[in-house]
Formats: sequence, structure tokens, C-alpha cells
Amino acid sequence: MDIGWFRDLVICIWGLVATVVVIFVAVISYLLYRRTRAVLNSMEAVSNRAASVLESVEAVSTTVREVAAHVGETMTDPVLQVIALVRGVRQGIDAISKLFRKREQEGGGNDE
Repeated sequence: MDIGWFRDLVICIWGLVATVVVIFVAVISYLLYRRTRAVLNSMEAVSNRAASVLESVEAVSTTVREVAAHVGETMTDPVLQVIALVRGVRQGIDAISKLFRKREQEGGGNDE
């Protein structure tokens, strides 16, 4: 057995080891690819669900805003009319009470 035979043996063993390592790296890469793809698909599904939830929230907020505006318009006008009526009645009562107070003060000053 000369040195050429050992060289050829080392080359063959090195080739087998390299082939096994390449196959191992390929399998690991494929498994990593599948997991990454599954995670990306899950993230896309979550993103789509979040977008639909956001659209639903926007629709609900728009509806609530419209209802609040309608209730505000519907309730504000009658309440303002009642407030104006109460204020007018109160001012009328104040004006009449001032009128009677002036007469009582004027009349009370003459009796003394």
C-alpha cells in the first residue's frame, strides 16, 4: 500500500462525509422553509382577521356616530324649546315680581 492508495481513500471518505453533510443541510433547510412558510401563512391569516376586525370597528363607530348625531338633533331641539319656555316664564315672573315690589315700596313710603 503506497501513499496514493491512502490519498484515494481519504478523498473517498471526504466525499462521503461531504455528501452526508450536504444532505443533512438540505433537509434542515427544507424543514426550516416549511416552518417559515407556515408561520408566514399564520401571520397573513392573523393580519386578515385583524383587518376585518378593524373594518367592523370602523363600521360600528360610524354607526354610533350617526346614532349620536341623530339623537342629538332629535333631543336637542325639544330640550332647547323647553329651556327657552322655562327661561321666558321665569323672566316674566321676575318682571311681574319687580313690578309688584316697586308698587309695594312706593306705597309703603307714602304711609309713613
